[in-house]
Amino acid sequence: MEAYSDFAKVYDTFMDNTPYETWCGFLVSLFRKEGIEDGLVLDMGCGTGMLTEMLEQAGYDMIGIDNSMDMLQIAMEKQREKKKDSILYLLQDMREFELYGTVRAVVSICDSLNYLLDREELVQTFRLVNNYLDPEGIFVFDFNTTYKYKEVIGDSVIAENREESSFIWENYYDDETGMNEYDLTVFIKEGELYRKFEETHYQRGYTLQEVKKALKQAGLIFLKAFDGETYEQPHESSERIFVMAKEQGKRIEEK
Repeated sequence: MEAYSDFAKVYDTFMDNTPYETWCGFLVSLFRKEGIEDGLVLDMGCGTGMLTEMLEQAGYDMIGIDNSMDMLQIAMEKQREKKKDSILYLLQDMREFELYGTVRAVVSICDSLNYLLDREELVQTFRLVNNYLDPEGIFVFDFNTTYKYKEVIGDSVIAENREESSFIWENYYDDETGMNEYDLTVFIKEGELYRKFEETHYQRGYTLQEVKKALKQAGLIFLKAFDGETYEQPHESSERIFVMAKEQGKRIEEK
């Protein structure tokens, strides 16, 4: 499942158009509607910590977990540069993560869950989320849909060139298995020369119905889904869908 090794070095460069601020505002608005103004929040698949830092700035105590040491090293270096150590970053696989206690909310944004390649892994991860959420805690995540992989990306080649680095993304989609493979070739400038790196990523698209079924099996309560562009009701051609779910099963002790 591990990816983002060499590509981690230029991840933030090529993701500079990602709407992290919009996503953060969206998450915070959902939290506040549920009465979550502060407290511990887990960012699952945190990558280089872009969203993690923004949520911390919004007033939450953040824990970030990721399966890529290279991505986490960049996230931790950002903290060192700011002379901060307030975010706890942990090298953990979301399919088997462990925390010391529960958290008020869990987020997983930017299609991290698409790296779970079968439904059993999805259910397993959702069960862990349910286990580590406070009573009636909130889980907000997104996923790339089957429609996006099949109809939008498909079999294609994407390339981008920057001053210090460039990449070639060769994408392949298998409609029979629902698996999406993309081969990344990255060129990073080192002195007067460019060093070439290659890595392969595998993702799987899901439908909203599949996700709802997995949530139910894991013991989570589905609350609402949002189209990733409009934040309105998702539709057949939604490429990214946000989902909000709630913990159930733990008793809230009477004070």
